[in-house]
Amino acid sequence: MFRPLPVFIGMRYTRAKRRNHFISFISLTSMVGLALGVLVMILVLSVMNGFDRELRTRILGMVPHATITSHQPIDDWQMLAAKVAKHPEVAAVAPFSQLQGMLTHSGGVQPVLVNAVLPEAEKSVSIIDQHMVRGNLDDLQSGEFGIVVGEITARRFGVDVGDKLTLILPEASVTPAGVFPRLKRFTVVGVFKVGAELDSSLALIHIGDAARMSRWQENQVEGVRLKLKDLFQAPEVAWRIAGELGDDYVARDWTRSHGSLFQAIQMEKTMIGLLLLLIVAVAAFNIISTLVMVVTDKKADIAILRTLGMTPRQIMLVFMVQGSVIGVVGTLIGGVLGVISALNVTAWVAGLESLLGRKFLSSDVYFINYLPSQLRVEDVVLICSAALLMSFFATLYPAWRAARTQPAEALRYE
Repeated sequence: MFRPLPVFIGMRYTRAKRRNHFISFISLTSMVGLALGVLVMILVLSVMNGFDRELRTRILGMVPHATITSHQPIDDWQMLAAKVAKHPEVAAVAPFSQLQGMLTHSGGVQPVLVNAVLPEAEKSVSIIDQHMVRGNLDDLQSGEFGIVVGEITARRFGVDVGDKLTLILPEASVTPAGVFPRLKRFTVVGVFKVGAELDSSLALIHIGDAARMSRWQENQVEGVRLKLKDLFQAPEVAWRIAGELGDDYVARDWTRSHGSLFQAIQMEKTMIGLLLLLIVAVAAFNIISTLVMVVTDKKADIAILRTLGMTPRQIMLVFMVQGSVIGVVGTLIGGVLGVISALNVTAWVAGLESLLGRKFLSSDVYFINYLPSQLRVEDVVLICSAALLMSFFATLYPAWRAARTQPAEALRYE
């Protein structure tokens, strides 16, 4: 098979066992360093992509993309929902009310955010129905005072479907016996698990029961919840809809409650990516020191090749090929290992947690309780391309020095 002479000699130099074992060691470490840099960068960016995906699908699948509320309880939410649903960016609308209070059981107390929902409408704006582990969302019936709690809440109180929980609201009720907090016993009708902090901080009841506890009319709600086609357009869309409805309505969106978390993940991904790119750059530019030593070691060979008719350009190409091979092999190994690691890191970490009996990510502290990973082809292509490009540029200076070698000077003391 025909190969240009510079490519043939460069490949031969790469495969040959050098007399100077230190140079061979430096070449190996350059290749290994480049492979590790590419591997770690692919793995870390995949994990950051996983956190970003989980935020969008789990957290933002449970919390409202946007809400439209009023200063007073809304009587005819169906008419409001019909108006809002006409907006082209709105995918679904459902009524809601929110209560903040505490759940108690057998002496245990836990703060909770209670979402009052209409079960048949809630399924169109939330992923809650897909994550029910016991019971059913449809078991929430007006007047029966049922409640759906998260898996962590159920485990903390030791309750299951059919057990009783007491909801205490931070509002006082004046009775002949004195002033008492407003409270009501609820029956657990379902348990959900989304693998996030919401498993310990969120509960759901029927909007009719919430109206009774708030002393509203049974058909009154706090507002409507919106599911948008593009959740990143939530601030603009929500405020535009509220403006069209009039001054009596107020818009809120997910960027107020969870926007800082999403921005933190995006910023961390960018900063970590830049830091890891510097590691790849250091590994790539180790090729410079490797090739400089190779050029020094091969001065006699270069002089002989020059006397046989090779041009400086061809000499330069020889060492560019040699350095590029180190870069290609290191990048290829790192890319393959990085892809394998990114695809399996979730299972590996879960296995390590089981082996050690210790939870690395707790939903009491983090917004999810496992290490997610999402491999993106564009990230792999970008990382490998950057590594190859830096490896190529690292070959230019040593190759240029080799091309300037003078045969007579190099062979003087041979």
